[in-house]
Amino acid sequence: MTIVTAEITVSAPLKFAYRAFTNSTSLREWLCDVATVEPHPQGRMYMWWRGDFYSSGHYLALEENKCVKFRWFSNSDPAPTEVTVTLTEKGNSVGILLEHEVPGDGSWKEATEAFRHHWEESLENLKSILETGVDLRIANRPMLGILPGDFTEEQATALKIPVREGLRLDGTVDGMGAQKAGLQRDDVLVGMAGKPITNDFNTLPIAIAGKKGGDNMEVVFYRGPEKKTITMELSKRPMPDVPFNPAELEKRARELFEPALAELEKTFEGHTDAQAMTRPEPNEWSALEIVAHLISGERFNIIFLTGLIDGYEPVTDGFGTNIHAQVQATVKAHPSIDLMLGALRRTVDEVLAYVSFIPADFVENKGSYHRFASILLQPDFHLTAHLEQIKAALAAARK
Repeated sequence: MTIVTAEITVSAPLKFAYRAFTNSTSLREWLCDVATVEPHPQGRMYMWWRGDFYSSGHYLALEENKCVKFRWFSNSDPAPTEVTVTLTEKGNSVGILLEHEVPGDGSWKEATEAFRHHWEESLENLKSILETGVDLRIANRPMLGILPGDFTEEQATALKIPVREGLRLDGTVDGMGAQKAGLQRDDVLVGMAGKPITNDFNTLPIAIAGKKGGDNMEVVFYRGPEKKTITMELSKRPMPDVPFNPAELEKRARELFEPALAELEKTFEGHTDAQAMTRPEPNEWSALEIVAHLISGERFNIIFLTGLIDGYEPVTDGFGTNIHAQVQATVKAHPSIDLMLGALRRTVDEVLAYVSFIPADFVENKGSYHRFASILLQPDFHLTAHLEQIKAALAAARK
């Protein structure tokens, strides 16, 4: 047998190092994209990475805050293997020793080297997560600067797009690669870096895997019936400065929300309720339906934060789509500009109030706290990202 060894020391509480190997949410924050685990002997341990790689195994033995042993069996391995993680408290730090036992015959040589590389890389990310909250997989990933939208059969027909698989853009982010390359609203991406882009949003991160800010990449897209190819320079990802203090986080988030809400409210001035409810096209949202979508986004923030604090984050196999029935229901329940904008403000107030009540022990869980705070302080702010779309809908309604 061959023992693949990876070792690291992290400055973090021992309980969070143990949790990193025994909690689904924590595993997703440093190791994989989706996980579901039941941390007891013979309990399931399933992990999935974008690109259809997964490991389906189970726990073999657990000793709280000391040792975790599990069966590893990925879809590319010829046979199952075993991994043992030993945790040793060293003052204010924790030593993490990972030992992956694999067969010693020549057929496993390539897999052995891959295990060594990926475990070392993953433990470096675990150190970053536990000490700073920053997921290096995200921090080192470039940004395209796009606002993805739905791509339905009706939209394809209306836009005269000759394909039914792709990623339609709701817009681009000012100053980033997509805008600089000339991409615009209603372009439909079908290829990046030689890889196909489909209706499955996961094809996007797969296409840019391994790329860095400053790299150039070929992009294939449709603008109406015309197929185009451009070269885009990938933007470096701006990471928000996250304060590990709920009161300060609430303050900074409010500084983003308040001017965005004020600008949004100003946009509706001088317009009637009928105009705000008018769709520019049968398959496009009205201005109030766009506001309903923004309300839905803030409601999601509440659900997301609850899952992170609880340690049972709801996870699906993808990012989902915008459900038109949901926005229609929100508009029906708030059938005027005043009611809808009031509902948005109240939902934002609830999000910010929730932030102010974040428990101290959750702040200690830096990976989960940082994930939520980064979304709250994201540079491509959701409320302002849809502002031009709202203005366009109102302008069309006035004609």
